[in-house]
Amino acid sequence: MTSPASTAPRLPPGTTAWVLASGKVGHEVHCLGIARELGLEPELKQVKPRALFAALTPFGPIDPRDDAHRQGSLLAPPFPDLVFAAGRVTVPYLRYLRRVSGGRTFTIFLQDPRTGAGTADLLWVPEHDKLRGENVLVTLTSPHPLRPHVLEAARREPDPRLANLPHPRVAMVLGGPSAHHRYEDKDVAALTAIATSIAEAGYGVMVTPSRRTPASLVTALAQALEGKAVFVWNGEGENPYSAMIALADSIVVTGDSVNMVGEALAGGVPVQVYEPSGGHPKITGFIDKLVAAGHVRRWAGALEGWDNPPLDATSLIASEIARRYNAFRASPMR
Repeated sequence: MTSPASTAPRLPPGTTAWVLASGKVGHEVHCLGIARELGLEPELKQVKPRALFAALTPFGPIDPRDDAHRQGSLLAPPFPDLVFAAGRVTVPYLRYLRRVSGGRTFTIFLQDPRTGAGTADLLWVPEHDKLRGENVLVTLTSPHPLRPHVLEAARREPDPRLANLPHPRVAMVLGGPSAHHRYEDKDVAALTAIATSIAEAGYGVMVTPSRRTPASLVTALAQALEGKAVFVWNGEGENPYSAMIALADSIVVTGDSVNMVGEALAGGVPVQVYEPSGGHPKITGFIDKLVAAGHVRRWAGALEGWDNPPLDATSLIASEIARRYNAFRASPMR
């Protein structure tokens, strides 16, 4: 189904799409961000194979109960024109759809499937992944749904919880412990000190934690910032995350998430990265490249200002998908 409000690259009218969802929000964000940039509102298909078949991914078959010819299957036809997928568990399902549709469904996989470039018609990977090929698109940052029109709408009609904060405003975007990063006591203390120093300097501070953010950090921030010109989202009501990115004059983001750092760059303001304890060479390398290109700076004790135009790979990826899909559709071999 095509969105009438979309300014995305053109696809044929009536183009249909599915997203094979792995259950991880980050994967869905990538897929939906690109699909909506293309003017699509795809049907979300939650892939939940039973334990044995999940263990065999990405190399094994789909769970037989999801066979497209079984009544009630999530893969039941009619098959879509395009299907997006991300996450190891979706790989067998994407390959299966490519086969069962007779090659008529154009398949797109986001990130490295670990099964090679032949997994899909088109693959996207961030630059810090090693997969390359004629059908592999590579960008420095990841796709996301913080489109320019979304940010502009948030600026025109500011979230009332943020509208009265003083200028300039600083958004603090917080992640949390992961397979590679830890939030030790020193990290809680450092982030609390950063927020406090910014607030005491007269900035309006907007803080948004993620689902991974330790409760101890949220509590410490709320206590330290009490009575100051700040807003700390406590999980009640809608998360004003996109509004914070839109309204910020500067952003401080934790460096445990490639997605969060990339999304912060959509705002077109200075972005400084605080790296919590631990780390991973891929994420460190990603931040190194952004620093070298002048897109971000590591937190060095104070806010820094510089001209930092928006950096956004989503429209580039969507344009390439549209170009390749239109060529695929016109191919006499199809």
